[in-house]
Amino acid sequence: MPLSHPPLDRLPIRRLTSDDLLACADLSENRGWLREERKWGLLLTAGVGYGIDDPAGKGLLTACVVTSYGPGLAAIGMVLVAEAYERRGVGRRLMRHVLAEAGDTPLSLYATSNGQPLYEQLGFTSAGRSEMLRGRFTPTEPAPERTVRAATAEDLRPVLRLDQEIFGADRTHLITRLPAFADHVRVAEEDGEITGFGALWPNMDTHVIGPLIARDPGTAQALVASLAAATDRPLRTDVDTRHTSLLTWLKSNGLDQIATTTIMIRSLPDLPGDWSRRFAPLTVAAG
Repeated sequence: MPLSHPPLDRLPIRRLTSDDLLACADLSENRGWLREERKWGLLLTAGVGYGIDDPAGKGLLTACVVTSYGPGLAAIGMVLVAEAYERRGVGRRLMRHVLAEAGDTPLSLYATSNGQPLYEQLGFTSAGRSEMLRGRFTPTEPAPERTVRAATAEDLRPVLRLDQEIFGADRTHLITRLPAFADHVRVAEEDGEITGFGALWPNMDTHVIGPLIARDPGTAQALVASLAAATDRPLRTDVDTRHTSLLTWLKSNGLDQIATTTIMIRSLPDLPGDWSRRFAPLTVAAG
C-alpha cells in the first residue's frame, strides 16, 4: 500500500541551517539555477533560511533566505520551488509565512519576471531595475585615475561607517565576513579618506563583484578595474539601471547583460540610503 502524505498546505515550514546547504544547492540545480554553494553558505549563516521538506524524502520542495538589517529593513532572496511542486501554492505559502515572521519590518527583494506577479499580490511595489552582467573584462576603456589598494584590518571601521551611510542600514554581519568570503577586497581613498570599497568573490566559474560602494562612478570604475585585474575568470555583477555611465563602461570593457530583475519593496516608500553611491549589492539575494 503506497504511503500517503499530508496535504501541501499542512506540511511544516522550518528554519534552515548550514546543514541544509547541499539541499538548497540541489533545489537551485533542480530549477536550472547554478548551485552556488558558496553563496548559500553565506546566506544560511548571515541570514535565516526557511523551507519545506519534500514529503517523498527528496530534499526541499521550497526554500528562501531572509537577511535582516535590523528593524528598518530585511531582504528576501533565493525563493525557489522544486519543479514537481510549481504552481501548487507552496511558494505563496512560504512567502506568507516569511511576511508573518517579519511583522512590521520593511522588506526588499529582487524579482524575476516570473516571480513579480506573486510579489505584487503580496503587497510589494517596484522601486527600480537592475541588470546582471557577465563577461571577460577587457580593459579597452581605462578607468579614471584613483588610488585603489588592498583593504587591511585597519580599514574595517571606516568601511563600516561608509557602508552604513550609503546602504542605509547596518550590514556589519555581512561586511565583516568579506575577508573570509571574498578572494579580494579593495578600498579607494583620497587624502587618507576611504571613498569606496568593493569585493571579488568566487561563484562557480566566475568571480562576482559586490558589494560595490563608491563616491562617484569614476571611483566605482577604478575599483572594478583593480578587482578585475586580480582574476582570469569571467566577471559577474548586478548594477542598478540608473547607473548608466557605469553600465556603459562595463559593456565597453567586455561585459554583457544576461538578465534583468525588478527591485521591489514592501512597507517602504523607497530603499534607505543613497542609491547614487550604491553601485552593486554583495548579492541580489541579500538586497
